[in-house]
Formats: sequence, C-alpha cells, structure tokens
Amino acid sequence: MTSPERIVIATRESRLALWQAEHVRGLLQKLYPSCSVELLGMTTRGDQILDRPLAKVGGKGLFVKEIEDALLQGRADVAVHSMKDMPSEIPAGLVIGAVPERETPTDVLLSRNGLPLRELPAGSVIGTSSLRRAAQLRHLRPDLVVVPLRGNVETRIRKLDTDPLAAVVLAAAGIKRLGLEHRVTEHLDDERMLPAVGQGALCIEIREQDPRVGPMVAALDHPATRTVVSGERAFLKRLQGGCQVPIAGHGRLDGALCR
Repeated sequence: MTSPERIVIATRESRLALWQAEHVRGLLQKLYPSCSVELLGMTTRGDQILDRPLAKVGGKGLFVKEIEDALLQGRADVAVHSMKDMPSEIPAGLVIGAVPERETPTDVLLSRNGLPLRELPAGSVIGTSSLRRAAQLRHLRPDLVVVPLRGNVETRIRKLDTDPLAAVVLAAAGIKRLGLEHRVTEHLDDERMLPAVGQGALCIEIREQDPRVGPMVAALDHPATRTVVSGERAFLKRLQGGCQVPIAGHGRLDGALCR
C-alpha cells in the first residue's frame, strides 16, 4: 500500500478534542512516517450553543455535522470524534473507518469538598451536561438538586470552583486524557452510573471506500472495542436515541469489561 503524502484530520477545537486528534495523528505518523498529517480545527453547533441544555436544542449530531460536511466536501480526509457524540446513523458517503482501543468508559464525580456522592448533604447542587447522568443521579440521590452545566471539561471544572455547586459529574476518559485525575473525588462504577453509548471510545470517520485513506485508518482499529461499541450503537439506533433521551448502554465481551 502506498500512503498519501498528506492527510487532513478535522476536529473540534476544545482541548480534549485536540488531544484526541493529536493522538490519532501520532498513531498515523508512527505507522506512516513519510505522510504529513495536519489538523483542521472547527467549531460545531454544539460548541456555539452554551446558554441552554442540549436536550432543549433539538436535532442530532450537534458536535459532528460541520466536521462531517468537511469530509464530504473534501476539505478533510479524516474526522476524529468522541464516539458518544456520534448519532446512531452515519450520513451517506461516510463510514466509521476505525475504532481505536477504548479508554475507561465510566463517569467520575468531582466535588468541591472532597465528599463522595453518598455523603453529599441533602439539597446539594450537582451539575451535569447530560440527561442520562441527571436521570441516574436523581435515582441515586433524589434529595440532591441536579442542574444543567454546559461547556468543555475545563469550563465545567472551573464552574465547580466558582459557582454554587457541590459537585459535577464528567466522563472519566476525558479527565484522564487531559491529565486531571487529581481532581477526581470518586469513580462511579457502571452499576451505579451506566455510561453513554460509546463513551471512552474514539470514532475515526472517513469517506466511504476511500482507497487512499481507508487502508491506513483501518490499521488503527481495535476489533474487540469495535465489536462492543457496534453492539452499543445498534441498541441506541433501535431506540432512536439522541440528546433528548436519557439512554445509557455498556457492552461487555466474553464477560470482561472491554477497554
């Protein structure tokens, strides 16, 4: 296989999204050192709307549509997404080219005073950007006040420090990738807080039947992760899930947690 001389990766511009794109760029350059891999930073509708919960915005693919348009228009060759942001249906002409090995799929609690979830005083305010997390928090602790919290990972952590919040809940994978594990108060296992479909996994999206990029990206695929994530996404598609529905799902392979 002859690799192309140049590949452009489209990505959101948050620190976490850029980390993920840089990670994929590093993997590609290690395998194909003669290939120049560039990043194309983009802003999505989900990034622009910060004044209300995503559940009230409507629509699917709020964090991926503009990036997918860049792929379809040929301005980028590869897109790197958080798998949990991906709608259950992929636009015609695009495919998931690879799913690298999954990071920790569960959630973590960050609290102002270092208290775990069970010890937060009744009436404490806890922030989350997710209907899924909110529904499960209200089930676990109906005496807490759950409020919507938008923004990137750093913004939400900053609001914990500045706003009247007792705690926030975030994805463990993002915290780990950004080197913020020292802020974690408690890891929430999947028996208490079932994660989002695809959480912790990356999606490398490409144009369908791309003879240049397809074989290169395929080398980054982790078969066990793809199998489990594909099952989770089939479940999401069957339920027609999106940002407006608090759906959670976590697959296992051969009785072991797939990472």
